[in-house]
Amino acid sequence: MYKDFDENSPAGYHTYYVYIMTNKYRTTFYIGVTNDLKRRVSEHQSNKENKPKSFTGRYFLTDLIYFETFTWIQNAIPREKELKKWSRKKKLNLIRSTNPMLNTLIV
Repeated sequence: MYKDFDENSPAGYHTYYVYIMTNKYRTTFYIGVTNDLKRRVSEHQSNKENKPKSFTGRYFLTDLIYFETFTWIQNAIPREKELKKWSRKKKLNLIRSTNPMLNTLIV
Protein backbone atom coordinates (compact mmCIF):
# COMPACT_ATOMS: atom_id res chain seq x y z
CA MET A 1 0.00 0.00 0.00
CA TYR A 2 1.18 3.47 -0.80
CA LYS A 3 2.43 5.41 2.18
CA ASP A 4 3.03 9.17 2.34
CA PHE A 5 3.36 8.99 6.08
CA ASP A 6 6.19 9.87 8.40
CA GLU A 7 5.77 8.32 11.84
CA ASN A 8 7.99 11.09 13.20
CA SER A 9 5.69 13.90 12.02
CA PRO A 10 5.37 16.78 14.49
CA ALA A 11 2.40 16.81 16.84
CA GLY A 12 -0.71 18.30 15.32
CA TYR A 13 -0.32 16.64 11.94
CA HIS A 14 -2.99 14.22 10.82
CA THR A 15 -2.87 10.96 8.99
CA TYR A 16 -5.15 10.85 5.96
CA TYR A 17 -6.41 7.78 4.18
CA VAL A 18 -7.63 7.09 0.67
CA TYR A 19 -9.66 3.91 0.89
CA ILE A 20 -11.75 1.50 -1.14
CA MET A 21 -14.93 -0.12 0.17
CA THR A 22 -16.90 -2.89 -1.54
CA ASN A 23 -19.80 -5.28 -0.96
CA LYS A 24 -19.62 -8.96 -0.05
CA TYR A 25 -19.73 -9.94 -3.74
CA ARG A 26 -16.96 -7.47 -4.67
CA THR A 27 -19.09 -6.08 -7.52
CA THR A 28 -19.10 -2.34 -6.68
CA PHE A 29 -16.35 -0.07 -5.35
CA TYR A 30 -16.49 3.17 -3.38
CA ILE A 31 -13.38 5.35 -3.08
CA GLY A 32 -13.13 7.99 -0.37
CA VAL A 33 -10.74 10.03 1.76
CA THR A 34 -10.79 10.53 5.53
CA ASN A 35 -8.59 11.40 8.50
CA ASP A 36 -10.18 8.70 10.69
CA LEU A 37 -10.39 5.40 8.84
CA LYS A 38 -11.90 3.39 11.67
CA ARG A 39 -14.71 5.90 12.20
CA ARG A 40 -15.39 6.27 8.48
CA VAL A 41 -15.59 2.51 7.88
CA SER A 42 -17.99 2.26 10.81
CA GLU A 43 -20.13 5.03 9.28
CA HIS A 44 -20.25 3.22 5.94
CA GLN A 45 -21.24 0.00 7.68
CA SER A 46 -24.07 1.72 9.55
CA ASN A 47 -25.33 3.24 6.26
CA LYS A 48 -26.57 -0.19 5.19
CA GLU A 49 -29.49 0.43 7.56
CA ASN A 50 -30.45 3.53 5.51
CA LYS A 51 -30.14 1.97 2.05
CA PRO A 52 -31.66 4.63 -0.21
CA LYS A 53 -29.94 7.54 1.50
CA SER A 54 -26.33 6.87 0.48
CA PHE A 55 -24.30 5.20 -2.25
CA THR A 56 -22.59 2.86 0.21
CA GLY A 57 -25.91 2.02 1.86
CA ARG A 58 -27.70 1.41 -1.43
CA TYR A 59 -25.02 -1.02 -2.62
CA PHE A 60 -24.20 -2.52 0.81
CA LEU A 61 -20.56 -1.40 0.62
CA THR A 62 -19.44 -2.50 4.07
CA ASP A 63 -16.04 -4.12 3.44
CA LEU A 64 -12.76 -2.19 3.48
CA ILE A 65 -10.41 -3.88 0.99
CA TYR A 66 -7.70 -1.26 0.36
CA PHE A 67 -6.25 1.93 1.78
CA GLU A 68 -3.30 4.25 1.35
CA THR A 69 -1.83 6.48 4.05
CA PHE A 70 -0.87 10.15 3.61
CA THR A 71 0.55 12.85 5.84
CA TRP A 72 -0.85 15.69 3.77
CA ILE A 73 -4.46 16.16 2.67
CA GLN A 74 -3.03 17.98 -0.38
CA ASN A 75 -1.68 14.60 -1.53
CA ALA A 76 -4.66 12.49 -0.47
CA ILE A 77 -7.39 14.36 -2.36
CA PRO A 78 -5.69 14.25 -5.78
CA ARG A 79 -4.98 10.55 -5.26
CA GLU A 80 -8.65 9.90 -4.47
CA LYS A 81 -9.67 11.74 -7.65
CA GLU A 82 -7.09 9.81 -9.66
CA LEU A 83 -8.33 6.42 -8.44
CA LYS A 84 -11.95 7.35 -9.13
CA LYS A 85 -11.05 7.84 -12.81
CA TRP A 86 -9.42 4.43 -13.14
CA SER A 87 -11.07 1.47 -14.83
CA ARG A 88 -12.35 -1.37 -12.68
CA LYS A 89 -9.53 -3.59 -13.98
CA LYS A 90 -6.87 -1.07 -12.95
CA LYS A 91 -8.45 -0.68 -9.50
CA LEU A 92 -8.54 -4.47 -9.05
CA ASN A 93 -4.86 -4.72 -10.00
CA LEU A 94 -4.00 -2.06 -7.42
CA ILE A 95 -6.04 -3.75 -4.70
CA ARG A 96 -4.64 -7.19 -5.52
CA SER A 97 -1.07 -5.85 -5.32
CA THR A 98 -1.48 -5.81 -1.52
CA ASN A 99 -4.66 -7.81 -0.93
CA PRO A 100 -4.67 -10.63 -3.54
CA MET A 101 -7.78 -12.37 -2.18
CA LEU A 102 -9.75 -9.12 -1.70
CA ASN A 103 -10.13 -9.94 1.98
CA THR A 104 -11.94 -7.52 4.27
CA LEU A 105 -9.38 -5.46 6.17
CA ILE A 106 -9.77 -4.76 9.88
CA VAL A 107 -8.88 -1.30 11.20
